[in-house]
Amino acid sequence: MAYLTDRKRAVGMGAAKSGPHHHWNMIVSSVALLILVPLFIFTFGPMLGAPHADVVAYFARPFPAIVAGLTIAVGFMHFKNGAQVAIEDYTDGLTRQVLIIAVTCISYAAAATGLFAIARIAL
Repeated sequence: MAYLTDRKRAVGMGAAKSGPHHHWNMIVSSVALLILVPLFIFTFGPMLGAPHADVVAYFARPFPAIVAGLTIAVGFMHFKNGAQVAIEDYTDGLTRQVLIIAVTCISYAAAATGLFAIARIAL
């Protein structure tokens, strides 16, 4: 039998035990996207409407490929975390678990597909 006060049991737990960590991840990925999205627009924009060979040659260079890859990776992880928070807020039970697993799988699959496409072009 443990003799802990209610306050001692609650210290560090937060409302859902991982709320501050989730919130901090969302802030960090938001700031990263604030930098990456304009960079992506300025690197991707000039290639709109260009012939396929020019686009492949452009994204074979390191900077555009890295910017596109980082934007894809950070963007989909931000989407996964945001969708997970929304699912946790509005569902419960088995539905919550299934939806979180589905969103996580979709996010990782989309990120992997995008990164594979960028790697295929860049290498």
